[in-house]
Amino acid sequence: MEFKIVELEREPIEFDLQFKPGVIDYGAEAEQKGLLATNGLAEVLHEHRGPKEIVADIRLRGHWEGNFEVPCARCVEPVAMPLEADFDLIFRPIGADAGAPERSISAVDTEIGYYQKDSLLLEDVLREQVLLSLPVRTLCNEDCKGLCPRCGGNRNNQACSCEEGQTDPRWGVLGDLRERIKP
Repeated sequence: MEFKIVELEREPIEFDLQFKPGVIDYGAEAEQKGLLATNGLAEVLHEHRGPKEIVADIRLRGHWEGNFEVPCARCVEPVAMPLEADFDLIFRPIGADAGAPERSISAVDTEIGYYQKDSLLLEDVLREQVLLSLPVRTLCNEDCKGLCPRCGGNRNNQACSCEEGQTDPRWGVLGDLRERIKP
């Protein structure tokens, strides 16, 4: 769904939508399972920057929820993860802050996004919100054994026959040195 400044200037737009899997691309980070539901309100906020300069910001408030699968950090098997969150975001026209003198930014400034060509796509906002809500590291279970670094086999499903203690022969010289140093 595209929110255009021209339409938002007339009146705020309420939305209540459901997106099928595949409509929004989350990359390798997550896969949507089932519908992604979202609802909320889009409106224009006029930021007065002087007697003749007015910047049209888009404020987007709402809620989203859906089911996702993310890869386990150790074995790369999919892990089911229900996610949901509220959002209250401000988007400014790209270039609106260009040419401003250098200054330190506040925490509020870091929460401002930018839109191009006088419109904002809801799908882009939802993609960002889902990716930001993912945990930094996901495990299928706490004692996940992961993948074998030699053969790539999932150690949770099969015992690996690779030697654990096998080391690179180039390190052998250091091993010999260690043996000679021991009293």
